[in-house]
Amino acid sequence: MTNPQWTDVDAYFTELLAPDDEALSAALAASTAAGLPEIAVAPNQGKLLHLLARVQGARTILEIGTLGGYSTIWLARALPADGRLVTLEYDPAHADVARSNIARAGLDKLVEVRTGAALDSLPQLEAEGAGPFDLVFIDADKVNNPHYVEWALKLSRPGTVVVVDNVVRGGKVATAHPDDPSVTGTREMFDLIAREPRLDATAFQTVGSKGYDGLLLARVVD
Repeated sequence: MTNPQWTDVDAYFTELLAPDDEALSAALAASTAAGLPEIAVAPNQGKLLHLLARVQGARTILEIGTLGGYSTIWLARALPADGRLVTLEYDPAHADVARSNIARAGLDKLVEVRTGAALDSLPQLEAEGAGPFDLVFIDADKVNNPHYVEWALKLSRPGTVVVVDNVVRGGKVATAHPDDPSVTGTREMFDLIAREPRLDATAFQTVGSKGYDGLLLARVVD
């Protein structure tokens, strides 16, 4: 569900506040050429992730769902020179495109792309002592959103920021008995967060070039 005016406003915001550069444009073009689904965050949403990481003072970032690395580039650019971003991608072909895009952006020394099911990679990160991460961005298969949030908690510290994309699902999230597994997973995630005392959260609706959706923003409390 899109609206031409939403797209026009996004384009206006992007031109003024989040203009593409060579690396970002190349990442989108390479992803399209490789046949990846065109579901990367919008440029102004990428800039929002960048600013959240900067405001957080993030030195370590975990991203669940890499796709072609477009959001990864926005996030990694917020890191200091000795920072680290680990991003998890299920599809090996997508991961290869992402690695190329990240290297072209000059960020390959900061970013590690791990391939495989995130629910396999996350326990490995825990076993390696990879956390705690300062910011976690979740933008993968929505069915497993509750599990991803649980893992975000395990790999976090008090003060960690957790961002979850695509939580409105075109308004279907308010459906009590959805027939879409992605909506069911998202609702289960909201139920989990609502009863989880270690998370202080809110969510908001967005409209724009990506249609009608929204974000969840949470902070791990003491």
